[in-house]
Amino acid sequence: MDVTKPLQVLTDCRSVSEILNRVGDKWTMQVVVLLRDQPRRFNDIKRHVSGISQQMLTRTLKTLERDGMVERTVRATTPPQVDYALTALGHSLSEPVQQLAQWALAHGVIIHENRRRYDGDH
Repeated sequence: MDVTKPLQVLTDCRSVSEILNRVGDKWTMQVVVLLRDQPRRFNDIKRHVSGISQQMLTRTLKTLERDGMVERTVRATTPPQVDYALTALGHSLSEPVQQLAQWALAHGVIIHENRRRYDGDH
C-alpha cells in the first residue's frame, strides 16, 4: 500500500482549496466577469461592481495582478491613465466563472425557497 498517496491527495486538496477560495470570492468573480469583454479603468470597474469599496477593489485588482490574471497598463498621460485587462490566464478563468454565475442565476430561486423551507422546519 502506497502511504504517500493520501498525503499527496491532502496536499492537492489544500492547494486547490487555496486557489478556489481566492478566485471564488464575490469581488474577484465580479471583476473577472466585468473584464471579460474589454479592458477597463479603475473608476469604471468600481461603478459596475455594486457595493465594492475603493480599498477592496484595489486589493482585488492587486491580487489578480499578482496571480497573473490581470494586467495593469499605465498610459503616459496627464494625469496617468491605468487600464486593467484580463490576461490569457484570466480569460481561461472567466469561462468557468461565467458558467457558475449562470448556474447561480438559474437556480437561485429554488435555493432560496429551499433555505426558507429548511429554516422554517428548524
